[in-house]
Amino acid sequence: MTDAFKKMYEVILNRRENPQEGSYTCYLFEKGLDKILKKCGEECTEMVIAAKNADNDELANEINDLFYHVAVLMAERGLSVEEVDEIMSERAKKIGNLKQFHTSDHNT
Repeated sequence: MTDAFKKMYEVILNRRENPQEGSYTCYLFEKGLDKILKKCGEECTEMVIAAKNADNDELANEINDLFYHVAVLMAERGLSVEEVDEIMSERAKKIGNLKQFHTSDHNT
């Protein structure tokens, strides 16, 4: 994971432990999992539309919005950046192995 993502995640964890009035992150935690999931879905859809419209500036913004909401989801569910990074590292070892790629990808 990038340092920027890790820093953002740390801020999100801090907001969860030390709520601040007017914080959007705190609002999401207050509303709970359903709201967080709804926002993840909305941002994913907005990302897809930006990609379809070939607007890379908008696409980069929507990807960042999605990453933020996914990080909030991770914090809500108690999933650390390190846990996700470990899986990413394991998957990176499979790069270039087409047979393994198809074995792991066929269920999606």
